[in-house]
Order: sequence, then C-alpha cells, then structure tokens
Amino acid sequence: MERPELYLDAAATTPLLPAVIAVMQKMQQTAWANPSSLHGVGLAAAEALERARWRIAERFAVNPDQLIVTSGATESVHLALLGSAAGLVPGRLVISAVEHPAVVAAAHQLEALGWSIAEWPVDGQGVVRLDQLDRLLSAPTRLVSLIAAQGEVGALQPISTIARACRERGILIHSDATQLVPQGCFAFDRLGVDLLTLSAHKFRGPRGVGLLIRAPGVDLSPLQGGGGQEHGLRSGTEPVALVGGMAEALMALPSFDPVSQHVPPGSSTQIRRQRDQLLERLLELPQLQLCGPSPGQRLPHHIALLAKTIGGQPLPGRDLVRRLAAAGVACSSGSACSSGSSADSAVLTAMGIPGPERQSGLRLTLGSWLSDQDLDAVPGRFASVLEAFS
Repeated sequence: MERPELYLDAAATTPLLPAVIAVMQKMQQTAWANPSSLHGVGLAAAEALERARWRIAERFAVNPDQLIVTSGATESVHLALLGSAAGLVPGRLVISAVEHPAVVAAAHQLEALGWSIAEWPVDGQGVVRLDQLDRLLSAPTRLVSLIAAQGEVGALQPISTIARACRERGILIHSDATQLVPQGCFAFDRLGVDLLTLSAHKFRGPRGVGLLIRAPGVDLSPLQGGGGQEHGLRSGTEPVALVGGMAEALMALPSFDPVSQHVPPGSSTQIRRQRDQLLERLLELPQLQLCGPSPGQRLPHHIALLAKTIGGQPLPGRDLVRRLAAAGVACSSGSACSSGSSADSAVLTAMGIPGPERQSGLRLTLGSWLSDQDLDAVPGRFASVLEAFS
C-alpha cells in the first residue's frame, strides 16, 4: 500500500488556501475583463483590481501606488536592480554570498553595463558578517541587494541594521523577502529598505504573481514598454484574479515587527513548535546534523540538515530526496530554483562547509496543512531511508 505523501517543501511552493481558490474563481467569473477597458465589465475588473491592491497595501502599511505587480519574485528582483541602476552612475553593487540565483543573474547584467560586484561574506551560519559593513558600504557602493531570509539554510539576516546604514550613506538598498513574508506581514517602513521583493506562491497564493514594493521617491525605469500599466513600470494586462488571490493569501498571515521581533511568528502559531519537535527527533538519528543557524535564529518553519553515513561519509542529498519521496516525504536538497544542478551548493560553499559535504544538504519546510500526526511519521521514514545507505 502506497504511503501518503507528506509535503515538507514550503520554501519551494505552497498549496493554495481554499479561500484563495474561492476568491479567484469568483473573480474569474465577475472580473474577467481587461481592467483598462471603459465598458461595464472592464470597469468591474478595474474595481476588483484596485480593491485587491488596497488590501495588499494595508498589509504592508503603504500607499497603493507603492505597489508594482509583477509575475513573481524573479521579475521583481530584476526590475528592482536594473530599474533602479538605470538612474544611477555605475558604481559598485553589493550582494550577499547567499543570494537567490535571480539576484546573481541581475547582478551579472549590471556588471555588463559597467557596474562592479562585491559579495558580502557570511559566517558559518549563513548570516552576513556585520564586521564588513564599513568596508562594503564605502565608495563606490551605490546599490545593495541583500536577502532577508535565506531559503536554503533558513538564516535571518540583519536587514534593518544594514538598511539604516545604507540610508545614512545615501545608498539604495533592495531586499529579497520572498522567504520572509510567508511568515508574517509587517510595515514596510519598519524594515527600512527602499525596495522589497515577494512572491505569492510562497504563502499559499497563486503562482505567476508577485510584488515589488518601493519607498516614496525611489525612481525606477521599466524593463519593457507597452501599455503603461503599473505606473508605467510593468506593461501588460493585469492578472486581476491572481492579484485578488495574492491579496486573499496575505490576509491569512499574522503581523509582526521586523525590528523588535528577530524571528517572525510563522504563518501558524503551532509551526515553530512543530518544527522544534520534529528537529529534535530527527537529530536523534546519528546520520543527521543541523546546518545553519540555531532554531531561534532561523525561519520558524525551516530545518536544514547535512546527511552522512554512520561511518561519517557524506550522503548525496539529491539521491536522498528521491528516496524520501518514494517513502512519502516531499522535501528538497536545497533551493528549488537551482535543484536541477548536481554541483556543490553555492550557499554551503559560502558558509565554509567542507567540499564533500556540500552536496549532502536537505531542507524541510513546514506549512499549516501539516498536522502533528503527519509529522510524527517523518522521523521513521527518514530512519528507514538512511538505514538503506549503511
């Protein structure tokens, strides 16, 4: 009898909330027209779009005109970096050594336009080293992009501290908050950044839609021309139902203060408890060890592990993921956006993990669809898979 799959890969994507499905179905029936049209059904779509935009703005305590709807985090990142750099004299862009591949790709495009790129090093926990702040924020740095929460190892970064230092020096700062926002909404101004990226499918909203939030006065140039939607910064007919679904998904998230609360609350009050209990049981297996920050310093739903044999030899993470999937546990061996490669993890390399261990990483990320009973089954399934390697 096939065992039911337990989905522990929330950092890759999440299942739609039933309320999101309901809202999107209704909008597809009543707000299906082009919101730029001036007839009745077009005006109905435009009204539905603006209502959704106002709901999203409320969750981040911003004005609706600070929101730019995109196709997701990758587009938002490129618009943030390429769009802001277009109005700056080329200088130095600083990114962390543990950024998402989208940020790295955008940085390389700027490099071709005359920018120099500097990597902000991290410590063995995957957290950027603040002792490098003065060096990296000195001239000719004009632009900084730092991930708010690292998806592969769960490390929370001191974004508000770095944002404050950037403001003092007149440096524009962007943050990829794709993994942070699913744990709770916050007042955009409190984080202190100029530009913020997020993607709806990470917090039980639909795929294919995301946001770039910008501070007042931040100038951007569009990446493409067209009909001039989204304040002229993102042309193309707006996906009204997707934006409505994103708004509905944000309503289900708790609120927190990113400055006073170092660790966000998690999308469910029980997620951190579940994570801690599961981690404790998994670490009883001698083949597993924690990777990255301590539980109190990482995303509340996140577990990162390194796997080895009883004799201490690193185990291949991708092979483990396949075997765990066959055993009914869906997890990943790192970032889902780079999981097609068998090369060493760039994140683990930056953290100083020894070469043979860089391909032995496992990531488990929990969500509100998992019950305590579901998670009780996970350690046993891990034990069975790991035993096959001994």
